[in-house]
Amino acid sequence: MDDESDAIVIGGGVVGCAVAYSLASCGLQVLLLERGGLAEEASGAAAGMLAPLAEAHGPGPFLELCLAGLALFPSLARELEEATGLDIGLSRCGLLRVALTDEDEESLRRRYRWQLDTGLPLTWLEGEEARAVEPALSPGVRAAVLSEAEGQVEPQLLAHALARAAQARGARVLLSTPVLGIVRRGRRVYGVRTPSGIVRGRQVVVAAGPWTGRLLAGIGLHLPTPPRRGQMLAYRGRPVGRIVWGPEGYLAPKATGVTYAGATVEAVGFRRRTTQRGLRRLQRMAHTLVPALGRAEVAAAWAGLRPGSPDGLPIIGPVPGWDGLSVASGHFRNGVLLAPITGRLLAQALTGQPTDLPLDPFSPARFLA
Repeated sequence: MDDESDAIVIGGGVVGCAVAYSLASCGLQVLLLERGGLAEEASGAAAGMLAPLAEAHGPGPFLELCLAGLALFPSLARELEEATGLDIGLSRCGLLRVALTDEDEESLRRRYRWQLDTGLPLTWLEGEEARAVEPALSPGVRAAVLSEAEGQVEPQLLAHALARAAQARGARVLLSTPVLGIVRRGRRVYGVRTPSGIVRGRQVVVAAGPWTGRLLAGIGLHLPTPPRRGQMLAYRGRPVGRIVWGPEGYLAPKATGVTYAGATVEAVGFRRRTTQRGLRRLQRMAHTLVPALGRAEVAAAWAGLRPGSPDGLPIIGPVPGWDGLSVASGHFRNGVLLAPITGRLLAQALTGQPTDLPLDPFSPARFLA
């Protein structure tokens, strides 16, 4: 590893792999470093939903970013399969957002009004109409919005396909290679330190999930990316054919014949484990939305640590005042949806191209004094 790379990407989750793929697609010599295996942290624990209207709370830069992310997936899926032979499991299965109370219904109506302006196909359904679409829904569902353009992918397959496609474009991927620190002279970053020594790179992109803040703290940068634990479980069987999103969580039917139920949001530090309390909460949520799941067998339960940020928005872009340092983190539970657009925007910024969307709302600058 004596050669200097154009860019070193730290982190082998979906975001890091997407950044490596986009940079390599621009002709840069890229080195991706991952301390373990690909998609072993938040990416491996994710449901893989592509649901921008569930995550954005109104018009603005975040909604635009989410919609741009969703729009990339059809062409990206084809590109990755052509380059690697891997099918990322893209499914435009659609999504039902449901209301169970008067308050839920009023909130759903408010969201539906501004969501119509996105141009995505949306249909308002009364309770009986919703059950005609998904017969297993609870009788307590009062109304729903059917969003046919949203869907899901398989996150681990996505990460592996992005990494392989990056390698096909000349990138190197080193697994089981922890980054111990970022190497700099003043505010010029020129590489990273690994157990095997210093690896040199003209650009360093930190995409290490909730560990991003820890790495940056080593050079005196205080950029918070706090971990947010998410617990999930999987039921055997698929009583619904679409993603069902309720006030307390969601159900995602998978091609493997299981239904994911998720997810908790917990500020518990770096403790990645399931709890009885968290899993009981998920079971209550699942049974409330689809009563048949009360009789279904739980096939598996797991947890992951997602990277947060103080304002809930991702942190994407070069670090102001530093030469050769960028960040791609803080995506919370939107890492899968936003990975390809994050990689594209960052690659544009680092190669001097105009970016498809302004990066200012997501710049690390907003947290740095």
